[in-house]
Amino acid sequence: MLDVVSFVPRAVAQGVPLLYGSTGEIITEKSGNLNLGIPGVMYVGAICGVIGSFLYERSLDGAQINAALGLLIPVACCLVGSLLMGLLYCFLTVTLRANQNVTGLAMTTFGVGFGNFFGGSLIKLTGAQVPSIALSATSNLFRRSLPFAGSMGWFGKCFLSYGFLAYIAFAAALAASYVLEHTRVGLQLRAVGEDPATADSAGINLTRYKYVATCLGCMIAGLGGLYYVMDYANGVWSNDAFGDRGWLALALVIFTIWRPKVSAIASVLFGGLYILYVFIPSGPAVKELYKMLPYVVTIVVLVLSSLRNQRENQPPESLGLPYFREER
Repeated sequence: MLDVVSFVPRAVAQGVPLLYGSTGEIITEKSGNLNLGIPGVMYVGAICGVIGSFLYERSLDGAQINAALGLLIPVACCLVGSLLMGLLYCFLTVTLRANQNVTGLAMTTFGVGFGNFFGGSLIKLTGAQVPSIALSATSNLFRRSLPFAGSMGWFGKCFLSYGFLAYIAFAAALAASYVLEHTRVGLQLRAVGEDPATADSAGINLTRYKYVATCLGCMIAGLGGLYYVMDYANGVWSNDAFGDRGWLALALVIFTIWRPKVSAIASVLFGGLYILYVFIPSGPAVKELYKMLPYVVTIVVLVLSSLRNQRENQPPESLGLPYFREER
């Protein structure tokens, strides 16, 4: 039997990085930019947060950690690093009109290499015997749950036992959904992604919308990398520890049909499918098949949505295409 009370918190914890990545990518794609560099952005956001936390903990020299600074410094470093990645992507694809697919893949390669380089450098500075960094003091701040969660039984364990970044992830997804569907800014952003020529004719500043949406999406995705290290991994950084979570976040965008509010539920489903093999007794070969479930489900949903051929289930029409005003 599946232990639901133990399974749900782990599924949520596994799904939060995916939710951050998918929410950021949905906002980006609504502007017409296809950013396949999200895995690299999450890597850069994580390592920038780790660098900030590492330097702060080293500066304490045995003194007690300040909770506000212990949270603010890693988050600020993460957001700045992710923002720079978003600016780089926009400069190449919006200003210089470089190919978005190639640029995104290059940024993923760059982000992973950037994280591994600086992560390895920090490991050498610590002189650790194992290839990892443990930031336990900062991690305890990020993982701190509501004080009354433990006294509320299964409800507290399933819904109240997470760090603040987990709740921010769900709040960001719901806020993004509201803005995209019920505000003028969201309407104009969707117009930029669907028909940039018409949006340009209506006086909408395409460059500004693409820059803001992409940079904001990168900053949200970067928080997913920070959450993984500081909360899910208990403050331990290891090179190449992210696995395929960045790519799963991109798959989640298709699975949710570009709707952030659906991602809030689908991310938990993906997280559960990702760790299902841990809770179901089976042999090594079967466990590997269980790991394929998130990708199989994504393919099935993509096929079904294509067969239905409804416009609301399709990606933005100009997704991945550069815009030239002269071709209007």
